[in-house]
Amino acid sequence: MSAQSDKEVSAPHGRVSLAPVQVSFEFFPPNDEPMERTLWASLQRLAPLEPRFVSVTYGADGSTRERTHKIVTRIQRETSLTAAPHLTCIGASRGEVLDIARRYWDQGVRHIVALRGDPPAGTAVYRPHPEGFAHASDLVTGLKSIGGFDISVAAYPEVHPEARDAAFDIEVLKRKQDAGATRAITQFFFDAAVYLRFRDACAGAGVTMAIVPGILPITRFPQLTRFAARCGATVPAWLEERFEGLDDDAETRKLIAAAVAIEQVARLRHEGVGEFHFYTLNRAELTYAICHALGLRPRAAAELA
Repeated sequence: MSAQSDKEVSAPHGRVSLAPVQVSFEFFPPNDEPMERTLWASLQRLAPLEPRFVSVTYGADGSTRERTHKIVTRIQRETSLTAAPHLTCIGASRGEVLDIARRYWDQGVRHIVALRGDPPAGTAVYRPHPEGFAHASDLVTGLKSIGGFDISVAAYPEVHPEARDAAFDIEVLKRKQDAGATRAITQFFFDAAVYLRFRDACAGAGVTMAIVPGILPITRFPQLTRFAARCGATVPAWLEERFEGLDDDAETRKLIAAAVAIEQVARLRHEGVGEFHFYTLNRAELTYAICHALGLRPRAAAELA
């Protein structure tokens, strides 16, 4: 059976036809051997769902540059998956960043996730490298000078913490599109209405590229609140209530986490969303369950070493 699903759902005024589902998955470079085994086990579990691509993150200060490249190269060499390395503007000159891009192009990588990047730990304010790309839109322009990369960029349904207002944030997103970005992947969120309002506002401002919702399955609630504080995402009170008292109950947490995410993607799917990006945190179980609920089924066993 195809890994894509094209279904209809009941609605008060009849049946609503839904777009085929496509997914992508994000992973981060492991820093020890047990974490690397976990990463590859997760890739093996998720690969049969035939994601559009799997992205590999890049440390805020470039600290994971070689580990990112190692994982991307192995994915490309040993699997049929499309690897999409992250590239940022942080901690490197234009020439250094473009050299990395050329290296990827030469080895056949055609998809990049282009980000400005977060300031390094201990740095409160973003300061561009004196010889580097100042903004993600500049990085997109630079990447397009190397080759015809398929470029994903970041979007913020609840406004980037450094943006002066929502309109400016969308203006920045449009600059990335105009520079050559293919799609935007959102920061995670939990209120579907937040994404839907953002999608409509982007369309009204001339952003025509796909705005792909970023979905974060909740593995540990305290970790989630730390992530949310850093990126400006809202953690609704109802979500806190669902996880209250479960600090020492991992099994129930998993059940609640799956239910929350399945509710979220079901609402978005009903609104016509056909593509989702999952922040897996290198774990497959919750992401696989959510994809199954979306109607995705494995087509064939993955060929992973």
